Amino acid sequence: MRSPYRFDEFFASGLEESVSPFLTTNSRTWGKNLSLKSALGSAALLSVAFSFSFTHPPISYFFLSFVYFFSGAPALIAAFDDLKNLEINIDVLMTLAAFIAVAIGSELEGALLLVLFELSHSLEETVSNKTRSALQNLNHLAPKFAHIIGENNIVFEKSVRDIAVGEKLLIKQGEIAPLDAKVLEGISSVNLVHLTGESLPDLKKPGDSIPAGARNLEAALTVEVTRTNADSTLTRIIHLITAAAEAKPRVQSLLDRFSKTYASLIILLTLLFALGIPLLFSLPYLGLEGSIYRSLAFLIAASPCALIIATPTAYLSAISSCARKGILLKGGITLDALALCRVIAFDKTGTLTTGDLECTAVEPIDDSTLSPDAALAIAAALERQVVHPIAAAICKMAAAKNLPLPPIGEVKVLPGYGIFATLADGTPIAIGLPEHIAPKKIGNKIAGQILSVLSVGEQLFTFRFSDQIRAEIPQLLRKLETDNRLEPVMLTGDHQENAHFVGNFLGIRHIFANLRPEDKLAKVSELSLTKGLAMVGDGINDAPALARATVGISMGRIGSATAIDASDVVLLNDDLHLLHWLFLKAKNTKKIVAQNLTLALAVILLATTPALLGLIPLWLAVILHEGGTVLVGINSLRLLR
Repeated sequence: MRSPYRFDEFFASGLEESVSPFLTTNSRTWGKNLSLKSALGSAALLSVAFSFSFTHPPISYFFLSFVYFFSGAPALIAAFDDLKNLEINIDVLMTLAAFIAVAIGSELEGALLLVLFELSHSLEETVSNKTRSALQNLNHLAPKFAHIIGENNIVFEKSVRDIAVGEKLLIKQGEIAPLDAKVLEGISSVNLVHLTGESLPDLKKPGDSIPAGARNLEAALTVEVTRTNADSTLTRIIHLITAAAEAKPRVQSLLDRFSKTYASLIILLTLLFALGIPLLFSLPYLGLEGSIYRSLAFLIAASPCALIIATPTAYLSAISSCARKGILLKGGITLDALALCRVIAFDKTGTLTTGDLECTAVEPIDDSTLSPDAALAIAAALERQVVHPIAAAICKMAAAKNLPLPPIGEVKVLPGYGIFATLADGTPIAIGLPEHIAPKKIGNKIAGQILSVLSVGEQLFTFRFSDQIRAEIPQLLRKLETDNRLEPVMLTGDHQENAHFVGNFLGIRHIFANLRPEDKLAKVSELSLTKGLAMVGDGINDAPALARATVGISMGRIGSATAIDASDVVLLNDDLHLLHWLFLKAKNTKKIVAQNLTLALAVILLATTPALLGLIPLWLAVILHEGGTVLVGINSLRLLR
């Protein structure tokens, strides 16, 4: 029999979360949203029972028995559990009202109360209880085994959890760094997009540090472990996400705080009225004019069905409307939080910008006999030999101009320095970073643009690149400021020069750059507490900030799985222009919820007092009660538009 999996080995195995032979695929499918399925089935049975109640009452009772079994039994068990714990809430009152309706011969009304009760709770639970798998996605990011360089340079695999500080690792081309380490041998570029959100490669040479999760792009590196698995960069981000999620502010519903007092008061008043009315007014206990009948009418009229569905139906309608727009909300409470936000923070790369480099200009340095297009063709012939964001941008520009590429001699790639070769006539050519190709001619970055230099003999050309700003962003920021009264802020891990170039172009006044995940989390925490903050991001480095913000908003297509799981809102189509519509929808939802609560309470007040005075019979109290429920539901459906 196979021994149990250890934590790291389990994720490396690729198996599902459960390997139990008793949990089959079909059983897991049936078990999903079981409460919602039960409520919908009970609603269908209730419809059949209602249709037969006019012609064949026995058949109607037969179907009603199933309604009470599927919806009534769980509600009754839950009510007994609450009473056993001395907890009286709206759930208890709802169940009591439904079963008292049976005692007075109003089985259909009682069944309707139970179905609406279960349906509203199950729908809210289905939408809001999203499984958070951010930690699992982080565990999938870094490898669980590493290549150890032992004695006599023998390379073997070892679990990362068993690797100590000081051990030597071999990180091959294309592999992800399993642990935080320091480079001992080799030169290569690494991609830190999963950690910093920035897609530009970062050159690493002996003496430089590499964080766990960085992807090695060009050449093998020999590194020395500087932190164990428990202290690695990825582990620290996991801790940040966990702490941020626990500290995340939760909007407390007024109805939830009011429910216990309300339910206890209604039950107490019902008992007092049933026992006390005959003593004060000389009325009988029994009969249509008796105190028990009047008290039961009062209890039915005061049962909080409309109050219970007032909030979830409004939120579910708004959530459905958002889903049709390609916006996933992780719970209706997110809409309340959105309405409270006064600041909206954006990550730069992948959010305000596309995250893809584009070659914007090819310019000669000093006089040159070659045209820019000829230089572009030579550069593309060199860069097609490697996989690199800058290489892709150059090749894309050459392909767009349909330039023929010249034949070149043997290509030599020096990771971190450049690409070297010769033309057919023997002219040496090279392309790479300015400090290596032409260190005395030009700097590395100017006005937010990245530079690469091509040398053809003695002739030099600069290639300028920029991260393209999304076309919809300028108009979006204007709408958010004017219509939604939101103050835009930029939070990015990119350096100051690039961040201010993009921010100034967009008119963003508050720019915070060079932020590590810890720094971004601290700034988000500060703004969330003082003003209410919506954070828009897409990378793993954004995940702690997304979890801590009043509302975290992530990109569904380009965003990392961790950022999506840590956020409250996911833009499935990466359409940032929908943010303007989303904030308006949140404010409208808050308005509809207030209307629903006012309407539900007004109907209760209208029906309860006349019921005690004998002016409203039981059947009319039920009609008024259900009428209020219908009105609340119809009002909530306005949010579907």
